[in-house]
Amino acid sequence: MLDIKYIRDNKDTVVNVLRNKNIEVDIDLLLALDMERRGLINVTDGHKARQNKVSLEIPQLDGNERATRIQEMAVLKEQIKANEEKLAEVEDRYIHLLKKVPNIPTDDVPVGKSDEENVVIKTVGEKTSFDFEPKTHWHIAEERGLIDKKRAANVAGARFAYIKGDLVRLQLAIVQFVMNTLTNEKIITQIVAENELKVSTKPFVPVLPPLMIRTEMYDAMDRLEPSEDRYKIEGEELWLQGSAEHVIGSMHADETFEEKDLPMRYIGYATSFRKEAGTYGKDTEGIFRVHQFDKLEMESFSTPDTSLNEHLLFVAIQEYLMQQLGLPYRVLLKCTGDIGKPNARGIDIDAWLPGQNAYRETHTADYMTDYQARRLNTRVKNSEGKFEFVHTNDATAFALGRILIAIIENYQNEDGSIRIPEVLIPYCGFKTIP
Repeated sequence: MLDIKYIRDNKDTVVNVLRNKNIEVDIDLLLALDMERRGLINVTDGHKARQNKVSLEIPQLDGNERATRIQEMAVLKEQIKANEEKLAEVEDRYIHLLKKVPNIPTDDVPVGKSDEENVVIKTVGEKTSFDFEPKTHWHIAEERGLIDKKRAANVAGARFAYIKGDLVRLQLAIVQFVMNTLTNEKIITQIVAENELKVSTKPFVPVLPPLMIRTEMYDAMDRLEPSEDRYKIEGEELWLQGSAEHVIGSMHADETFEEKDLPMRYIGYATSFRKEAGTYGKDTEGIFRVHQFDKLEMESFSTPDTSLNEHLLFVAIQEYLMQQLGLPYRVLLKCTGDIGKPNARGIDIDAWLPGQNAYRETHTADYMTDYQARRLNTRVKNSEGKFEFVHTNDATAFALGRILIAIIENYQNEDGSIRIPEVLIPYCGFKTIP
């Protein structure tokens, strides 16, 4: 969430951001509650200071004066109780509104209402061409028994799938390729140099995170909403996570880093779950939009002065991975109406899918500044000995289902067999899925 001091000092900016992000918050009410809250805190603190002072004096007093002071303390105790009850009520309303205030976009984020107003800033690679009519991934994979949604529907319901045979081996090859790439400092150094970034070349730490997250942590990450798109464990304050960054970004809650230890970078692999609420009838074929999917996700904790370059590094890594697979793609700068409430900046990468004759989203990179860290209370002690909130970044390395789709459609042969991208052959041990 935003620092309330920033909101007090920059009300007009915040109101403008609310408009541009299509979010409604009564800022005047928030600031009024903030003022009332501070007043109640000051009065209550004054009463408690008086209570402590007189409590030390009472044993030294005699007779009527002592009785008077005891009576005064009884009244003061009731006043403190009433103030604390009122403060709790005001605090609840204040926090509820404060959590709704979105992050401030960076200056280069275009103003727009929806993803239709995102800006294409780069297109890389020629669209894959064939001397035959290309098929969609689901036609190819279902014909070869690589994807089985019918049996999955019998077992788990719609929007689930069995991934089978060599497609499983290909997915595991992609996982190993990414892990080897992001834990290799020489490759990180190469990416940093090629993109002229002023950022650490520190490699990533692999993580297999929990697949569940407590309500408190989900809320602190500001990823619980829309809750209707999440899976809750019945009878518990526990949810299935919707992406690996939800459980990696919260792993350092209430901790303080030393500046020398930052950036702290993780590459996590997890099975994630989403209800895909609001997508009825959309992408029902194949595995583009399913309830359960595997993701490789990057997450980092960095200092405020390096965090934007950290975001740019994550995007550069995404592009490097796509180029290594030889997949055509485009890079989009997301507009204010599409980046989301906690984001200061967002980038999407869309892969070209010849079977669908369209670019489709495969990657997202989210720049959060200190928006999540303030609620998580994740801080860094800087070189001057001062404490400040860290900045967080998260980005897709690969959403496995979607990158399998891109490989199937771009590397298909006329007979329906699938060539393996050269960089993955050493990891999977075969050159073609027949």
